[in-house]
Amino acid sequence: MLISNDLEISEANLSAALGICAGSNPALARRYTELRAAGQPVTQAWLDEHMRGNDDSIAKIADKLDRSLESFASTSRNARDTAAQYSSEMQVHADRAGDEREEIRHLASLAMAMLERTQHLEQEMHRSEREAATLRRSLAKARRDADHDHLTGLPNRRAFEGLLERQYDEAGKTDETLIVAFCDIDNFKRINDIHGHDTGDRVIQAIAGALSKISGDNCHVARHGGEEFVLLFRGLDKAEAVLRLDDVRETFAKRNFINRQSDEPIGQISFSAGVADVFAYPSSREALKAADIALYAAKAQGRNRVVAAE
Repeated sequence: MLISNDLEISEANLSAALGICAGSNPALARRYTELRAAGQPVTQAWLDEHMRGNDDSIAKIADKLDRSLESFASTSRNARDTAAQYSSEMQVHADRAGDEREEIRHLASLAMAMLERTQHLEQEMHRSEREAATLRRSLAKARRDADHDHLTGLPNRRAFEGLLERQYDEAGKTDETLIVAFCDIDNFKRINDIHGHDTGDRVIQAIAGALSKISGDNCHVARHGGEEFVLLFRGLDKAEAVLRLDDVRETFAKRNFINRQSDEPIGQISFSAGVADVFAYPSSREALKAADIALYAAKAQGRNRVVAAE
């Protein structure tokens, strides 16, 4: 399906293909059948639209495929080693039989034919192992790509949610503080409308770069989606996290940006943020919600500020 429609062999696309062909995703298989019955091609946009919300199944399928590849590589190595040993022994017997009477020579020719087939099998196994290794590298790259935002290079929402759960468990056991923050670019739609999406992308990259400067062992930054970013501070209290984020906000707001294509001034670009103490809430999801509410409070108070959840 992927090859015939000239689609990339990625983790998400492999998941979709398996869901259609193996029937593990009946809804997607049904839509695929309807699409083909209508004579329409399968496009990347169509797959992306119908695979939203299936990140967990993608990860599981990727893990299963990875295990299958490892099993295949092991089996292939064992079979190749056995074939090589068999070829060596057969070669010895064939050489010895070459000087005997006609019947033995005939037997030797049969043995040589078998030897050639065995050697061919060896070569095929080598080729299969190389293909399996290439596929595993592609799968590893697809898995890395699935956890990163291509525009900014930051971890994406999926990766951050996994990180938050791990940090939540670890910090809870060590009695460390854990602070979460949402950041949103102010008036971003107006920037896109006036200066275009290319300029909007550069603004997103600029803020991603500014936030990344405070990232480290106790601060993780991710792009949550669109013009929104999320941060996780470990070992800092809420006031310290607010201060660190506010320093970035203040420094960034002093910069003036210019549209590279038209040389028109964009002016000041700022962001607003909401901060919440994760362990002040029943769950990490409730803490995220509190940080999001604080973000909108910052917007309501005039933007370009950091507000801490009560």
